[in-house]
Amino acid sequence: MLTPVRLPGRLICLEPMTIDHVNDLCNAASEDRSTYTYTNVPFGLEETKRYIEGALMSFAKGRALPFVVRHIETDRIIGTTRFLDLEVFSWPPPWPPGVANGPTPTDETPPSVAEIGSTWFASSVQRTGVNTECKLLMLTHAFESWHTIRVTLKTDARNTRSRSSIQRLGATFEGIRRAHAPASDGGIRDTAYFSILAEEWPAVRTNLLERLQKGLRGCPKSHENGEGHPRCNFVKQKETILW
Repeated sequence: MLTPVRLPGRLICLEPMTIDHVNDLCNAASEDRSTYTYTNVPFGLEETKRYIEGALMSFAKGRALPFVVRHIETDRIIGTTRFLDLEVFSWPPPWPPGVANGPTPTDETPPSVAEIGSTWFASSVQRTGVNTECKLLMLTHAFESWHTIRVTLKTDARNTRSRSSIQRLGATFEGIRRAHAPASDGGIRDTAYFSILAEEWPAVRTNLLERLQKGLRGCPKSHENGEGHPRCNFVKQKETILW
């Protein structure tokens, strides 16, 4: 199986999800829920427990890697995200093709393709750069540690806010899969599909880094040199800013 990993950043740290996170995740989900119309976000302690158990069951099957998102400045759990639909390509290919038909991903045979999804954040940290850094950390791991060739992102086609956010990352819109799945609001949803390929990753990475850098505007010059307030700290490696 894949070994759970910790992915530290500047604003957040992605930590492997465990059942011990149930109270913290429940608290994060209990803030203003008006932005969760098209998103499956648990409500209450029991729902949150079942939510975590379901994520851990997918991990045990080798097809998902779930995280909680810790806000570094406040040391608070502020949401969750995961890799899912992990698939290893093999030849001759299994038939019919699809997730769970090929080899189970391991550290030695990491996923050829992956999806980033089941992402939600407490309302107090939305539009603060948290999602941008979250995607940067996960995409970096997928393309530079696993050497994945494709990462999928998808959302309810009606969720214009989420679709705009995915497009701002630099992902390519692929189209709409109609009547794809049950919707979180009780109906049947059409799903908007996006993807990023390995050859597109350098440009996407540059875009994400530039978006994070914009958050430094107005900070003292000493902060931009890696001094002072931790929210403004960054380091330079190989002439590239890495958060």
